[in-house]
Amino acid sequence: MKFIIAIIKPFKLEETREALTAIGVTGMFVSEGKGFGRQSGHTEIYRGAEYAVTFVPKLRLELMVADDLADRAVEAIRGAAQTGRIGDGKIFVLDALQATRIRTGETGEDAL
Repeated sequence: MKFIIAIIKPFKLEETREALTAIGVTGMFVSEGKGFGRQSGHTEIYRGAEYAVTFVPKLRLELMVADDLADRAVEAIRGAAQTGRIGDGKIFVLDALQATRIRTGETGEDAL
């Protein structure tokens, strides 16, 4: 099993969810946050005053998938979340040792 963490722009959430659902991903966890990468934020003008925006809004998607679905999930996220502009985000893939469904006690891929 693989644990996938993706950091994406907030307005790309629905498109990314649809792409993952289309390949068979059955669930994910989404949390809101702020951060920055290489772009180190940006500057904006509000009421004539320029100010620095160091942390930009991002969404963190977390999902567990079977090994054979991991590459397709990464490609689905990348394709749906990409705008071609700086700050599109990152995708991290980690090995998952165990998963347990609390309600039924199922473990491994059965718990997904």
